[in-house]
Amino acid sequence: MRSVALISLVLGLQASASPIRRWAYSKYFDLQGHRGGRGETIENTLPSFAQGLINGVTTLEMDLGLTKDGHLVVWHDESIDPTKCKDTGAVTADDPSYPYVGKYIANLTLAQVKTLDCGSLRLDGFPLQEVVPGTKLSTLPEMFDFVSCATDEEVLFNIETKIDGDFRNLTRGPEDFVKAIGDVYEKYNIMDRVTHQSFDWRALILSKELYPQLRTAALCDDTTLYKPLSVGENGNLTTHGVGASNWLAGVDIDSFEGATVGERVARAAASIKADILSPVATSYASTGGAADPAEKGWIAFTNETMIDTAHSLGLQVKPWTPNRKNLFEYLLAIGVDGFITDYPHEARRLLEHKGGYALPPRGDVERISGCLAKLNQYTDAKGGGKGYEN
Repeated sequence: MRSVALISLVLGLQASASPIRRWAYSKYFDLQGHRGGRGETIENTLPSFAQGLINGVTTLEMDLGLTKDGHLVVWHDESIDPTKCKDTGAVTADDPSYPYVGKYIANLTLAQVKTLDCGSLRLDGFPLQEVVPGTKLSTLPEMFDFVSCATDEEVLFNIETKIDGDFRNLTRGPEDFVKAIGDVYEKYNIMDRVTHQSFDWRALILSKELYPQLRTAALCDDTTLYKPLSVGENGNLTTHGVGASNWLAGVDIDSFEGATVGERVARAAASIKADILSPVATSYASTGGAADPAEKGWIAFTNETMIDTAHSLGLQVKPWTPNRKNLFEYLLAIGVDGFITDYPHEARRLLEHKGGYALPPRGDVERISGCLAKLNQYTDAKGGGKGYEN
């Protein structure tokens, strides 16, 4: 039974009545730059989205946090990760929340978030990341303003609401997120170009009720399909708890028909009226750290039975986050409709070499760079530009 708060929200909001254009860019293979393209540029920042446009992605993929004072901030993590951001000073001299690094987005105000330098540190796992010292995090409207400046193309947006399904006090809830994104999307008249993705399927169900024209993508992986084995043990495809996961809005995938997990996941996503199934590409059950179909111990999470079932139900399948060309080729061979990668430049090179894939035009470097110079925000204190701490 839905909560009183949820019912009140549904009754209190009206879905946009604007006509559904369904995107000129839907004619292209959906090459998505994960967090803009974090293998190439610091993630979820205007510089990363600029590079995604230059690379010629179909879709800019990103994440949202919701601050204490109700602002949507483009950022992946529930908290401020010390490997990605640096404190530069408190908003006020006696601010009890300072330092802000390590704090949860839901407990910080936008003013506090805007003091952070999230452009000076290069992630160890992405040694070719370009750093842009002093870069601040952007709000969702600031990101839309930048893209409007940088291109006239109707690029798409795949935007995740970061809601924790297991520990629900760490983030704002689905009602708050869906109200906030709906307000911004309607203001920018951009519903037709956005996909709302989330691991927390409650948010997808609610956004579909409030904004029927907004496409939804059901994110999932080994850790969100089932109940955890115990505290701190998420399990995987082969070893996991039984029953409805905390992430799937009460849906138990094992209640659906299908000889394989992939078939059942596709039917579960269809049951919440998702338009897209967005699974992890590689199962966490893979052994020995295998991340590639050519490696011993590799196990696919996204497989052919999943895709065939999803397509038969009218869903597209767009996995995350393949970062190897062997994995690109495997996914293309089994018929994915797109994928979300940290290396959109390399993925596009492969697609161009293989041929047969419609791809969007690359962005105008001079125009994009000019808009970035005008709109990217910087802290007064910046890192040394080395990409690492001394």
